[in-house]
Amino acid sequence: MINSLKSNKDLINKDNNIHSKNIFLKEITCPVCDNVFKTPAVKVNAPRITSKDSDFFIRYSVENPYLYEVWLCPNCGYAALKSDFEKIRNFQTKLVKDNITPKWVSRDYPIPFNENVAIERYKLALLNSLVIESKSSTKAMICLKIAWMFRLLSDEANENNFLRQALVAFNDTYTNEKLPVYGLDRFSIMFLIGEINRRIGEEQTALRWFSEVITSIGAPQKVKEMARDGKDKIRR
Repeated sequence: MINSLKSNKDLINKDNNIHSKNIFLKEITCPVCDNVFKTPAVKVNAPRITSKDSDFFIRYSVENPYLYEVWLCPNCGYAALKSDFEKIRNFQTKLVKDNITPKWVSRDYPIPFNENVAIERYKLALLNSLVIESKSSTKAMICLKIAWMFRLLSDEANENNFLRQALVAFNDTYTNEKLPVYGLDRFSIMFLIGEINRRIGEEQTALRWFSEVITSIGAPQKVKEMARDGKDKIRR
């Protein structure tokens, strides 16, 4: 079994032992190459929510968990959202070994991560998702979270670019996948499609999706209220 713990220890030492009491190193075994490595993670009780954006993005006052949501094997280059990392299937591991690993150059990231590091790691996860033919919902969530990182950097052009990519994937998810996905039921995805359309300036399409949510018999009242808020923002 390949072991990457030494490089991680070197990385921690370079960065003054992580200098954040809210971050710890979690040991992971890569399902593609069996490499054992450590990746930074945020302690469960560390995040402090300050606000929530209308497209489900949560803002934190302490350590931002979104910065650490991608697990990346430093040996083979396999990267995925932590919720998906161990779910890779046999045919997909071969795709990683054949298409990712031969071109992979390992890299170290100083801890704690910042938005730019998170963006690079999310993009690696997105590349892997394309190579291993992941579902549209996976690509949608990765693109949405990349957009959120660019929002934190006040980079509106790149935020909108990835919102558009997320929108394409969410539309396909809504049409072709069994719901819920990533904790989002059918009505939440309907609302999210409407909200992303609103954010990128497609207001008429957004209104149609918001109206669909509001008139749906089974939609939770909270989601209907969010859709009404979205319509109000367009009409102001």
